[in-house]
Amino acid sequence: MAMRAAVVSVGRQQNPNSILFLPHYLRTRCSISPPAAQLLHRSHRASCNNNKSTGILSLNSEARRFKYRITRAVNEAIAEPPAAAGEEDVENIWKVKMLYDGECPLCMREVNMLRERNHEYRTIKFVDISSQAYNPEDNQGLEYTTVMGRIHAILSDGTVVTDVEAFRKLYEAVGLGWVYAITKYEPISRMANVVYAFWAKYRLQITGRPSLEDVIKARGNKAAEVCGDNKSSCNIRE
Repeated sequence: MAMRAAVVSVGRQQNPNSILFLPHYLRTRCSISPPAAQLLHRSHRASCNNNKSTGILSLNSEARRFKYRITRAVNEAIAEPPAAAGEEDVENIWKVKMLYDGECPLCMREVNMLRERNHEYRTIKFVDISSQAYNPEDNQGLEYTTVMGRIHAILSDGTVVTDVEAFRKLYEAVGLGWVYAITKYEPISRMANVVYAFWAKYRLQITGRPSLEDVIKARGNKAAEVCGDNKSSCNIRE
């Protein structure tokens, strides 16, 4: 009877060095002395702490690198206005040419904002593609139907840029490059272009205008009325 009580008493005691307190994968069927069990338990806890510390350091490092890239892009995008120049000098010093649809009401809000900034910077040349004076030959051969599909801009060296990159170049030219600086990096760049592509595809419907086919047809009729059969004399090309 005394022996049974002693066994029950020992069974009820919770020994912190018991193998039951070890992680499951460290438990074995062989007996482990209390000091060895305690050592293994401490080793497991140290390993977990090291893994957590390594993960946190890795995340912090990635965050710092991303922040550095964004800060550098913003700093590079901030342009200083050039020395004062007359309106006539824009033809000689422009850095980017913006091809815009003068009949698009929402587009004109942005165009007018850039024009206000351009009074100080003189770096953007504005070309209204809806004008009868628009001539593809003066704009890297970009036809009316092409530039109506999405925004195009032409750099001073003749490079043609489109979509979000075109906006980024235009904003950089007037000291607002920080607005689009983040779009230089993935996946932001890809997502921004997807959003813009949707807008470009449906902008005529959104602004209450006819379809692109009807707009082109109306342009051709206007050319016939103004120029007769000689459309080239008015630079009207479809």
